[in-house]
Amino acid sequence: MVTQQRGQFHAVNGTLKLNRRDPSKSSVEAGIDVGSVDTNVAQRDEHLRSADLFDAAHHPKMTFVSRSITQAADGRLQVAGDLTIRGTTRRVLLDADPISEESRDPFGMIKVVSPATTKISRKEFGLVWNAVLETGGVAVGDEVKIALDRQFQRKP
Repeated sequence: MVTQQRGQFHAVNGTLKLNRRDPSKSSVEAGIDVGSVDTNVAQRDEHLRSADLFDAAHHPKMTFVSRSITQAADGRLQVAGDLTIRGTTRRVLLDADPISEESRDPFGMIKVVSPATTKISRKEFGLVWNAVLETGGVAVGDEVKIALDRQFQRKP
């Protein structure tokens, strides 16, 4: 591996059903259009969409569906759920900040936020493409760090 690469997805949607009194009764679902991947390098983005990696033609979305939400003493949330990428589903655990208080954005929409992180093995999801470098290493590492900086808007 040469360096860390960062990217993001522009087409993301989801639903948060929030029960502040009992977070274990809350749930979250999300869908991400893998074709919206953006690493600021068009050639790399096309390769990520190809059959070598995300195979966007056959698997246009990745999804996350929570199975349980627990709250720690410090207010942080552990969100266990099923992540599906390229047709393969694995259980992952998101470490999330406490859900913010509601706030109104400049357009009058009421929102909450709860950033979350996790790490996955890309190979466990069938993303196995790699290239050996002339120095003997590989182009792509297995561990992928995921940071979710999503906000949820209350339905009108």
